[in-house]
Amino acid sequence: MTHPAKNTICLWFDHDAESAAHFYAETFPNSFVGAAHRAPGDNPSCKEGEVLTVEFNVMGIPCIGLNGGPGVEHNWAFSFQVATDNQDETDRYWNAIVGNGGKESQCGWCKDKWGLNWQITPTALTQAFTGPDRAAAKRAFDAMMKMKKIDVAAIEAAVRG
Repeated sequence: MTHPAKNTICLWFDHDAESAAHFYAETFPNSFVGAAHRAPGDNPSCKEGEVLTVEFNVMGIPCIGLNGGPGVEHNWAFSFQVATDNQDETDRYWNAIVGNGGKESQCGWCKDKWGLNWQITPTALTQAFTGPDRAAAKRAFDAMMKMKKIDVAAIEAAVRG
């Protein structure tokens, strides 16, 4: 018997936590779906025997998806921030999320079809923001503010000035 993580992110879904967990496991490396637990009795969100919770892991982060029923929306206060090494990886994750019923937002943010927010953040952008050259950081920031999906080459060009 495995012991659950001491700290797990619990994410509320209307009724399809298991579908979301499988999508995340198929999209991101070091991700998997664990056990699905069925409701022991009828409750406001599901009937006895239906999936109530599903354990999953997104890139090493333990999560539980709760089929809690409608009326609870994800918001910008929580997001997964995924660091990417290059444009191909940035494109792959962005396109998987947006292309599967999600929506683009600004500055590297997008929302999946379940309403969960993601930041697909190239390391080039993070390095530009945190580097010692504050003028380069400002140029990279100004370039990012005009983007939806982050364009690594444009960020690198902004850093160079």
